Amino acid sequence: MASPKHPLLLLLLLLLPLFLSIIAVSVECFEEEARSTLERRGRIGGGSSPAAANGVLRFKGTKGEFKILQVADMHYADGRSTPCLDVFPAQMRTCSDLNTTAFIHRVVQAENPDLVVFTGDNIFGSDSTDAAKSLDMAYAPAVERKLPWAAVLGNHDQEGTLSREGVMQHIVGMPHTLSRLNPDGVDIDGFGNYNLEVGGVEGSALANKSVLNLYFIDSGDYSTVASIPGYGWIKPSQQLWFQKTSSHLQKGYMSRPEAQKQPAPGLVYFHIPLPEYGSFDASNLTGVKQEGISSASINSGFFATMVEAGDVKAVFTGHDHLNDFCGKLTSIQLCYAGGFGYHAYGKAGWSRRARVVSAYLEKTVEGEWGGVKSIKTWKRLDDRYLSTIDAQVLWNKGSTENDHV
Repeated sequence: MASPKHPLLLLLLLLLPLFLSIIAVSVECFEEEARSTLERRGRIGGGSSPAAANGVLRFKGTKGEFKILQVADMHYADGRSTPCLDVFPAQMRTCSDLNTTAFIHRVVQAENPDLVVFTGDNIFGSDSTDAAKSLDMAYAPAVERKLPWAAVLGNHDQEGTLSREGVMQHIVGMPHTLSRLNPDGVDIDGFGNYNLEVGGVEGSALANKSVLNLYFIDSGDYSTVASIPGYGWIKPSQQLWFQKTSSHLQKGYMSRPEAQKQPAPGLVYFHIPLPEYGSFDASNLTGVKQEGISSASINSGFFATMVEAGDVKAVFTGHDHLNDFCGKLTSIQLCYAGGFGYHAYGKAGWSRRARVVSAYLEKTVEGEWGGVKSIKTWKRLDDRYLSTIDAQVLWNKGSTENDHV
């Protein structure tokens, strides 16, 4: 190229690469700043999981709905070679862990959930030859369908070839999971304490706020205190983390822009039920109570912590396979899912089951999607018809009543 005749033009040409570099950096910074608050704060979880990388959890714009499938107590071991428990004798020859897998596929196909939550005793460690392989097989239906999923641990997951930390480390490295080992920079008991946030409908006024908060807590396995027998419990360090997280989320939701008048509702998932689950009988629950409440032998006060926080509307546990009820105590619904897995104890003729929870948004006077107006639940049975039972309203905005639908 011929040399320019004018010095000013030459100077501009020499400086052009610098200008382009500055513009590129500025654009990059602008794009980073423009990303939604939900993305910047890491609320999508899951690291390299495609389910996380493609965007945050959020409500669908078609129905203003977010649906969660809870799978409790799979007790997965070695697949086809693992026998079933508590089924009719005629079923034993063909029944195995693969029946558990088939049930997940059936209920996912029927419900099309936005998130699958596995609430502990996901594998039965003592009967698994290789815990890592058992975990891979147990979660395969969610992974194969590329569904976002999350898990907490029960009291049997770590009884095989992986430690409790090792089990959770394996889970957080799996595809499409939003599970986390623990919050960064927090000294906390257990493995698998984390929260997920569900954003409002894309393009709505609340698109960059979490309108539904999900808390996942490691309720432990067995007591480590010699003078206290029985199961583990939720420790003070976990409760402190929950309090701080809940407070932070409430402040964010009720602050500008689009400041809301009430906290976003919260749902809590862990394995071992609280002692307060023993407050119910046939007169004040929906579902069945067919066995005792196998909680810790002490009360660590987590129920009171949740009530004081003010945002939790429902708690979901497993552990006691023959209980599948929901009961309301003070302001919180305490719910079991009922046993899901076929290598778990159950009751012949009483179908394995899963719990579904669906939250629905309200419409503003301008016709836009707003915050959550109601939370409903029902159960799916692994019977011939994949029956739906015990549909009920867990929470309505502005109401404290427990209604049936």
